[in-house]
Amino acid sequence: MSATPTSSPETNLDARLPADEAGMHALVAQIRSWGAELGFDAIRIADVDLSHAEEGLQTWLAQGFHGDMDYMANHGMLRARPAELVAGTVRAIVARMPYLPHLDDPRMAGSDWRTIEWDRLRRPEDATISLYARGRDYHKVLRQRLQKLAEKIAGAVGPYGFRVFTDSAPVLEVALATNGGLGWRGKHTLLLDRDAGSMFFLGEILVDLPFPADPPVEPHCGNCTRCIDVCPTQAIVAPYTVDARRCISYLTIEHKGSIPVELRPAMGNRVYGCDDCQLICPWNKFAVPANLPDFDVRNGLDAATLADLFNWTDAEFNQRLEGSPIRRIGHERWLRNIAVAIGNALRAPLPNTTRAQLITALKARADDASELVREHVAWALAQTT
Repeated sequence: MSATPTSSPETNLDARLPADEAGMHALVAQIRSWGAELGFDAIRIADVDLSHAEEGLQTWLAQGFHGDMDYMANHGMLRARPAELVAGTVRAIVARMPYLPHLDDPRMAGSDWRTIEWDRLRRPEDATISLYARGRDYHKVLRQRLQKLAEKIAGAVGPYGFRVFTDSAPVLEVALATNGGLGWRGKHTLLLDRDAGSMFFLGEILVDLPFPADPPVEPHCGNCTRCIDVCPTQAIVAPYTVDARRCISYLTIEHKGSIPVELRPAMGNRVYGCDDCQLICPWNKFAVPANLPDFDVRNGLDAATLADLFNWTDAEFNQRLEGSPIRRIGHERWLRNIAVAIGNALRAPLPNTTRAQLITALKARADDASELVREHVAWALAQTT
C-alpha cells in the first residue's frame, strides 16, 4: 500500500489537469499506455460511487457467508465507500493484469490450458494448486507496478493524492472494476471480460483527480449457469452469491481450523484454491497468458504429486515458497490440505506402489505435533478401509 499526502482542500483539482476535453483524453490515453508498459492489459477510470453494492454486501454479511473472514465484517460499509476510506477520492484507476501461466507440460503439448487442468483434477495422486498461485505473489507485483504508474501520473500533473491497492484493503474491487467498464461481474462473483475471460488480477489507484469516468459494460452471462453447476461443493448458492464457508478456495486458504468432514470428499486433489468455476466458463477460451515472468510456474507446482508436497518439512515449505502467495497459510494448513487430498486419492483406483507411498507419507505424520494435522491425517488413513 502506498500513498502520497492528500492535496490540501484549497487545491483546485481541475487546475492540475488539461483544461480541454482533447487534452484530458490524451492524458488518459497516456495513462493507459504507461499501464501497458508496466504489464497491465487494461486500464480504466471508474466512478467511486458504490452505493448500489451496499445492500448486497449487507445481506451477504448478515447471512454469515464470509465465514471466519472477520475483516470482511469489521470494515462494514467502508468497503463500498472509497471516498470515506481515502479522503478526497473522486475516481479510481482500475487495472487488470493477466496471470495465466504459459503451458510447459509436455504431456499436453498443443492442448488448451483448460484441458490440462481438467486432466490434472482426474489424476488423484497429483496436487492441484490454483493457477494464480503457481508463481510469484501477485500482491507485490501489482502493488509495485501500480505505484510506478501513480508516480508517472504525478510526473505529468504534479503532486496529487493517491493510494494504491491490490486485494490489500477494504475495497470492493470487482464493483469498482465493473463501474469502470473493465468487465462485468459473473455469476461466480469474479470479473469477466469478453476479450480476457477472468484469468487476471485486479488493482486500483484511488485518486483525487476528476478524470472522465469510463462507462460500465453490459454483462454477457445470459442464462449460463455452468459455474454454479460445476462447483464441487455447491458454494455458489445463487447467481452472484458465494457462501465462502463452502468454497474450496476459502477452505484451503482463509479457513484456519478443521475442514468440515462433509466437504472433504468434494475437495478432490485441490490443495490450494480451486479454479473449476473459471475452467468451465466459456469466456475463458479468450484468456491470455501472463506477459510478465513473475507468474511463471515455480517449484514445479504445475506437476507436483501429493506425496512430494506432503513430505516437505517446515523449513522446506518456507524456503521453496519464498515469494509465493501460498506461504502465508503456513506449513500446518498446507499439511492439513494435502492430508485431505491424500485421503480422497486413497478412495480412487491407484497403482499399488502409489497407494503404498501415500499411506507411508500419512503414517509418518500420524503423530505430528499439530493436533490439526493429526486429525486430518487420521481421517485420510481411515479412507483406506
